[in-house]
Amino acid sequence: MADTTTVIIGAGHAGLAMSRRLTERSIDHVVLERGEVAHSWRTERWNSLRLLTPNWHSRLPGMGDCDADPDGFMSMSEVVALLAEYAEAISAPLHDRTTVTRVSAAGTGYDVVTDQGVWRAPTVVLASGSSNIADVPAMAQRVPRSVTMCTPLTYRSPDDLDERGVLVVGASATGIQLADEIQRSGRPVTIAVGEHVRLPRSYRGRDIFWWMDASGILDQRYDEVDDLVRARHLPSPQLIGHPDRRSLDLNALAATGVRVVGRLAGIDRGTAQFSGALANVCALADLKMNRLLDSFDDWARRTGDVDADAPERFAPTCVSARPTLGIDLGDGHIGTVIWCTGYRPDYRWLDVPVLDRRGRIRHAGGAVVDAPGMYLLGANLLRRRRSSYIGGAASDTADLAAHLHHHLGRNRESTAALIRS
Repeated sequence: MADTTTVIIGAGHAGLAMSRRLTERSIDHVVLERGEVAHSWRTERWNSLRLLTPNWHSRLPGMGDCDADPDGFMSMSEVVALLAEYAEAISAPLHDRTTVTRVSAAGTGYDVVTDQGVWRAPTVVLASGSSNIADVPAMAQRVPRSVTMCTPLTYRSPDDLDERGVLVVGASATGIQLADEIQRSGRPVTIAVGEHVRLPRSYRGRDIFWWMDASGILDQRYDEVDDLVRARHLPSPQLIGHPDRRSLDLNALAATGVRVVGRLAGIDRGTAQFSGALANVCALADLKMNRLLDSFDDWARRTGDVDADAPERFAPTCVSARPTLGIDLGDGHIGTVIWCTGYRPDYRWLDVPVLDRRGRIRHAGGAVVDAPGMYLLGANLLRRRRSSYIGGAASDTADLAAHLHHHLGRNRESTAALIRS
């Protein structure tokens, strides 16, 4: 058994950023990674994926300006290279190819059991990611056997699919990107649309993330959000980080020939059944987008010196008044169903009673509830709205490193007082 002050589980962007923060405070620690640095980026992403955020928004603590085009969008190979270089630059105490099999309470700290040995530490940082398992609904069991199923974690490119049609279930960032790519490959695509967040790639001549960053939206704290649970589970915005900076929404998909239908409500005897409320769902997404753009315009007027084009509005989402309500999945026209229905974390190795009924960690801004000295990183809206993105790790890790340092100091004072008594 080896002792250290902090064990960080996961060597993605969040875990590495935390390593940098602990080094700044001279707190000894180790970073445990089941594969290589950026393992999920290497093995669980489709080939053409690029970040949704521009390069200027993806800086990590201690990292200088990005050498690439600041307004460009990194490919997966570029993300992997960035994180590998970052790990080396910060001299992260990395133990790769080390799989954590159990974390349990031990005295005033924790035992972290791995396939390479056991670490004991008073503090643990969980940075293993929130997208470990594709969240596929139970109705998938009723898809006919003649249809292949996959998720964004296993999909790589249209070349891996047969020539028949594809049903993409879910219209967040992932769903619309895959629908667009597959439709352009010549395969007919149907996309099932539920609640979604519509955003333009650019607004008034600037990237949408510039507006969210400059106006302060991304800095809104978790304790300032009215419905925090709902906000943390909103789908990712309909955006694509394409080099041509185009917007990608349901109108753009329809223009390429994608068939847009309502939310997949069920599968009965091989027939996919879709909600008839598609028009209402799209109208609500349009309304929320326009409210956000109104807030940007108001902020620009108050600021007074914003260098941007004139306010603009976008065409409402156009859908059929009589959308398709059912598709026979067994008639041979659909060859693949791709479940773009979200993800969930995998904490099967966490033997500490901190999970809610949905298997997610109970925490207050990253400090794990009922587990002193345990911290969470990489979750949506962890401490701020920017937490969902790589660039959010800088502020999140600064806050949690300060909290961890205070926790260690408080425990040392308690131990010293006990010895004196």
